[in-house]
Amino acid sequence: MRLALNGWFLAHHPQTGTGQYLRALLTHLPQVAPQHEVVLVAPGDGALPPEAEAVRVHRVRCGAGDLDKVWFEQRLFPAACRALRADLAHVPHWAPPLASPVPVVVTVHDVIPLILPEYRGGARSRLYTALVTAATPGAALILADSAATRRDIVERIGVPEDKIRTVPLAVDARYTASHDWREDDAIRAKYGLPEAYVLYLGGFDARKNVRALLSAWTWAAGSIGESYPLVLGGALPPPDGRLFEDYRALAEQFEVADTVKFIGAVAEADKPAIYRGAAVFVYPSRYEGFGLPPLEAMACGVPVVTTDAGSIGEVVGDAAFLIDPQETRKFGAGLITCVVEPSVSDHLKARGLERARLFSWERTARETAAAYEAAVGR
Repeated sequence: MRLALNGWFLAHHPQTGTGQYLRALLTHLPQVAPQHEVVLVAPGDGALPPEAEAVRVHRVRCGAGDLDKVWFEQRLFPAACRALRADLAHVPHWAPPLASPVPVVVTVHDVIPLILPEYRGGARSRLYTALVTAATPGAALILADSAATRRDIVERIGVPEDKIRTVPLAVDARYTASHDWREDDAIRAKYGLPEAYVLYLGGFDARKNVRALLSAWTWAAGSIGESYPLVLGGALPPPDGRLFEDYRALAEQFEVADTVKFIGAVAEADKPAIYRGAAVFVYPSRYEGFGLPPLEAMACGVPVVTTDAGSIGEVVGDAAFLIDPQETRKFGAGLITCVVEPSVSDHLKARGLERARLFSWERTARETAAAYEAAVGR
């Protein structure tokens, strides 16, 4: 079977979650399903990540703007599938074409614009969401990262349950608890990190709930902040009054700025070392389609305090503290407990390592290949 994969994110945004997902599929699909030919349909002529070397690449001339993306998804990618005589098309993000010459499998990581009003954007964004929502029921099969996302697709788009398969994501093999401490120390020194810290690593848009984290820190900072400052990793976007706040100003307002450290964007290669140096990882998100950071932290042997929102509880199981996203006092108590109670921390570390081992990209690729075969059978 010849499989055509939409490579938009690999060409333009390889470090995003969707880009990493596609990179993992390109690495593992040829290993677990060598009987199938994988063709990456990539826009433009720029360099692709090394993972693309494992498969055949078919280039399509196309720009890199928002309208170019829609044109690629709706017209150029289906045309390439026809020219390649593909048996199946896979769109690894929520953007199936309205019409396709071959059966389509689409991965819907989440349906955030249909759930959180602040993410619906302006007229152009709402039009795009309406387009992909209308096209989704036409897919032969839909892949969801979690059972929570599967339920959201059924409820918000009206797709029958039997057209959706849950195929969980995984973390890269470099996220491990053991590593050369000298290399880790050098990486942490690059970011000016202290010997021990509480860590948040992720985005800063509204659903990530960083405001609630800083509020929770007002309960914890007096007890642990001097020895274990709160480190926030990730690029800080400029405040826009809608999705992004001025978190530095907020830390000042909450009177915790002296125990909060913003380290900016963290290179992908440096993330495991940043995780391993943390006494506890905190993830206060109020909605996730899957939520990779808590799983990455657990794979690195770090106790996790997170929320029971969206799919997070489904991913971490009983291997983390699960707290309501708005219960800031309980969040603060969870952080203090992980820092001052070694027995609790050690228990969460052990459970987290066990939990992380249940997820692998090989498993994801194998279940995805089975979904391809089922979709063609439909």
